[in-house]
Amino acid sequence: MSRKSLFNTLSGTSLRAGIAPCLAFVLPVQAAEDDTTLTLPTTAITETVHSTEAPADLHTVVPTGSRLNLTALQTPASVSRISAEQIQRRNNATVQDAVTRSPGISFIGSPGNGGTALSARGFTGHGSIMQLYDGTRLYVGAGTVTFPVDTWSVERIDILRGPASVLYGEGATGAVVNVVPKKPFEGEIRNRLRLGYGSDDRRQAALDSGGSLTDTLSYRLNINRQASNGWVDRGDSDSLALSASLRWAPSEDLSVSLSHDYGEQNPQQYFGTPLVQGHNRERLRDRNYNVDNAELHYNDQSTRLVTDWRISDAITASNQLYFLKTQRRWRNAETYTWQPGEQIGRSDFISIKHTQEQVGDRQSFTFDHSLFGLDSRTVVGADYNSIRFLRKHDFGNTYSDSVPMAQSGGGQYVSDDPYRSRDGNQARQFSLFAENRTQLTERLSLITGARRDQVHLDRHDLLSDTRSDRSLTGENYRAGLVFALTDDTSVYGQYATSTEGVSNLLTLSAGQQQWDLTKAKQTEVGFKQQFLDDRGEWTLAAYHIVKKKLLSTDPANPTIQQQIGQQSSDGIEATLELSLPYAVQLSANAAFVRAEYDDFASGGQDFQGNRPVDVPRRTANLWLSKDFAERFNAGAGVRYVDARYADNANQTTVPSYSVFDANLDWRIQPDLTLGLQLNNLFDRQYATTSSNNGQQWLLGEPRSLFVTADYSF
Repeated sequence: MSRKSLFNTLSGTSLRAGIAPCLAFVLPVQAAEDDTTLTLPTTAITETVHSTEAPADLHTVVPTGSRLNLTALQTPASVSRISAEQIQRRNNATVQDAVTRSPGISFIGSPGNGGTALSARGFTGHGSIMQLYDGTRLYVGAGTVTFPVDTWSVERIDILRGPASVLYGEGATGAVVNVVPKKPFEGEIRNRLRLGYGSDDRRQAALDSGGSLTDTLSYRLNINRQASNGWVDRGDSDSLALSASLRWAPSEDLSVSLSHDYGEQNPQQYFGTPLVQGHNRERLRDRNYNVDNAELHYNDQSTRLVTDWRISDAITASNQLYFLKTQRRWRNAETYTWQPGEQIGRSDFISIKHTQEQVGDRQSFTFDHSLFGLDSRTVVGADYNSIRFLRKHDFGNTYSDSVPMAQSGGGQYVSDDPYRSRDGNQARQFSLFAENRTQLTERLSLITGARRDQVHLDRHDLLSDTRSDRSLTGENYRAGLVFALTDDTSVYGQYATSTEGVSNLLTLSAGQQQWDLTKAKQTEVGFKQQFLDDRGEWTLAAYHIVKKKLLSTDPANPTIQQQIGQQSSDGIEATLELSLPYAVQLSANAAFVRAEYDDFASGGQDFQGNRPVDVPRRTANLWLSKDFAERFNAGAGVRYVDARYADNANQTTVPSYSVFDANLDWRIQPDLTLGLQLNNLFDRQYATTSSNNGQQWLLGEPRSLFVTADYSF
């Protein structure tokens, strides 16, 4: 049983009643003919502007929180929107850097998960924290997401916390992160060129160009080339990111956009630093114990054709046809253990290649209409995609060796198991979804949603030439009430569900395919307010989540597995944005979560009452910035992450950390700006996550500086 919660008052019956308006979209569309209709936010073609757009606030639409085009104040959930300007001014070179400055999200990336995994609301990894690119889900193959490459081509990042399977399908219990690339805009062509150089021979050359080519055709082009010698021995890295888009708008009611994004990455081949007798030795910080011929390479491509059409004043349609392809390659010695005699034992020599292709289409229609005499808006749609996943590896490799601790690894990769194709898997997914917002009174609105997913998995074991398949069904719901106390203040309550696989769906073994999807439910209440004549805003959210049907072994007989496990979390999140006198801007947030296993056993051990791995109880962020005479801008901030456990038994702890960053921008001329970024200002040595049962830490980057020159023309 889960812990008792004040949120458990919502019943399944009330949920089904709340979903009813979502299924009533077949009623006559009357909005255009009803003079008393309260105008709801339009979901018609949204004009996209370049990154100089006005700062986001609670009145800004956050599409990731709902397909109903609601503002943050109108959404019955905790949502955030991070602009391109905020990303740049806070030294955020990666999406994960930017996202973890928002409340309740911490970074747990490692090479094995593409260096992109996150923790939110007591749940961890790509199976629970879904990542989207321009609204399209990036399906996870073997636990890795490697796209997008960096933040140069990012227009904004939207974050929806809590279960969101009703919007995006299986795999969204903790949060959804949607990375929105820069889009074409109408008007004069504008260009921005950046050159940068910094610590560890870090280099950058980037271009952002966009504007109108004709009265109906506009474009956007972003190119970013980066390289570094790295902060560990043999830590060279380089990347290339390209994003190109054309938008054709022959009329105000129709637009068609064709986009292609390309990413090539060779990240730093660093898998962590081993502890020595259970302690971190600071002098080992720059040691890299990987082999000399290590390989870590990611190639990603995304192509999208988006059509938005206003059919009438009351009906709009949107379609996105997309193709995604990703290739990933690893060849490394990944596990390092201290041995007496100042030696480092190396094991887990692993060579892997993933090739994944995904093609899909999402069609939706939006109706403004009257529902039982009340003003209403409904979105209905369907989503289909097909995925092919091929994996080569030598997982049977048992080779291990030792290297001197005082040196940095070296040697050649060795394997005693053939590197060859092992799995050829396919997944086909089809979904129907619907959302509705009904204005019950002038101040009170009801938001509901429903989604049904059908996923068919086909696993082909290429070694034994055997096949296994399974169809899984997920049904998810959301119901929320939003009461507008004033035009700038709202309170809300919400019930939402989600589903997840017992592991990544694309790589489920034949045995794992027998299990059903896990199920989670959340109740959440919150408060949002904009105040001081729009100079400040604050939000508060409290939630309770229960996730059931985890795989759990019988402690008396570890060979027996049952889908009876349960995990739960309670938490509270708060944010504050405030414009202070003398052109000072404050941004702060904090989160507390109490997460535990209510019923879970593995390997003959009972972990009931323990906190899951990589889940901090507390996280907090603070950023202060100030403008000086419109020519200078200075900013500084701190990121705090509480201690986390590295094992389910809660015997090994990864310490808490606080990291300070700062920057300075100097606008020499209207078209030329120099920037200075300082990261980890006090050179704190800390671990972002761990492996090898907590005996191997992935350390954060040491103190570094980076100088940039931006020229606009």
